[in-house]
Amino acid sequence: MELIANPHGLQMHPLRESLYGELHSRPFQVIPSPARITHLAVICNAEESRAQFEHLQGLYEQFGVSPPEVDELCYHADFGKLRVRREKHMEFTTYTFINTDIEQGGNPFDVTGLTPLPEGWLQEIPGTVVSAFHIAVEDARQTHELNLPLVKRFFEGMRLVGSSPQDGDARVWTTFQMHSDGFGRFLIYNKQMSDSQLGRLTQRLMEIETYRLMALLSLPTARDINPSLGDMDQKLADITDHLAHSSEIDEQNLLARLTDMAAWVEDCRARATFRFSATYAYHDLVVKRLEELKEDEVSGHLTITEFMVRRLTPAVKTCRATSSRLEDLSRRIDRVAEMMRTRVELSIQSQNQELLASMDQRSKVQLMMQHTVEGLSVAAISYYTIGLIKYLLEAAYNSGVELNKDLILGISVPVVIGLVAFTTRKIHKHFLRMATDQVAKADQEGKDKHEH
Repeated sequence: MELIANPHGLQMHPLRESLYGELHSRPFQVIPSPARITHLAVICNAEESRAQFEHLQGLYEQFGVSPPEVDELCYHADFGKLRVRREKHMEFTTYTFINTDIEQGGNPFDVTGLTPLPEGWLQEIPGTVVSAFHIAVEDARQTHELNLPLVKRFFEGMRLVGSSPQDGDARVWTTFQMHSDGFGRFLIYNKQMSDSQLGRLTQRLMEIETYRLMALLSLPTARDINPSLGDMDQKLADITDHLAHSSEIDEQNLLARLTDMAAWVEDCRARATFRFSATYAYHDLVVKRLEELKEDEVSGHLTITEFMVRRLTPAVKTCRATSSRLEDLSRRIDRVAEMMRTRVELSIQSQNQELLASMDQRSKVQLMMQHTVEGLSVAAISYYTIGLIKYLLEAAYNSGVELNKDLILGISVPVVIGLVAFTTRKIHKHFLRMATDQVAKADQEGKDKHEH
């Protein structure tokens, strides 16, 4: 349908069209009965995702179909009896291969969704496969549902998980295990579901299995971190106990140990935080898809929901507990380190006070020495000045000037001493005033900076 571009002259948001399209970017597929389906989830980076698109274009060419030119979130290609669907997710890409060129009877997993693919194409998909399983859809309206021993043989004798989803309109068997071909297996008997309903059921099962495995990717990380978390917790407890009960503490050594512990915790958080967050998101999606199945119990067997609650939920709780312990340990290390820094600051302040008191005492001694030296300086300067006056008087007397040398010299002694003392004191006060002015100026600049 051709849209009329803005017939009312309204100013439209540039993302409006893409927002509408987002809701329809991954529609449910329509799957006939019978059918054979293979689903792959491939973890990839940005470069591998681009290489995957080029690889998909090669599949179009091998089937003689014009390949797409622009990489999109979801591609659906119909090559006759084989339909291929590729979806891009945040950290992985899924491929769904639907093979409708089959006949019912025999082992339903002898023919899979991969059977019509050109030889060698599948092995060259860029990325790392994390989820791979076959789904065999049988039409129970055309043939009777097989007995349980035969179904168990299709799953190589493994323990079955059974479900009657959509209020009994279908029967689903699986094991949630890898089989001899390296793939998981689902067997669906369609009792009275339309092709659209079957497509929605199949999509939910594929998402449950894919998200289940993606959620479990963080479990090895949690198991790797947990033993070291116990050791770190004990070390921190020892440090805290030492701080609480010991009078002699090597602050520098303890701070170094706390810094090493904090670095280890941050390294673990850097490695695990994204993975743990992804686990919680995938687990929520699994729970949502399980609710949408509307399962009925198959007598004597765990349902898919029961199996997930018993097996997946504890793993997710382990990851959540590990994440909580990491966060708690990080906070506790920060508190102890802050306490240690406070102790160091208090110790430094105490040392500064002792240093200032020592400097004040030395200043007093220096002041007393200065006063002593100042008195000696007055005496010395006066002595030399009176000596110079004496030479001047003798020179004048010898030149014939009538004067009483002894009287003049005696009178000059107190005058010289007084002048020297007055001048010395004035110079001392001048330098003291300069020092006081500089200290006051520095204090004022410090107050101004603090106010700003």
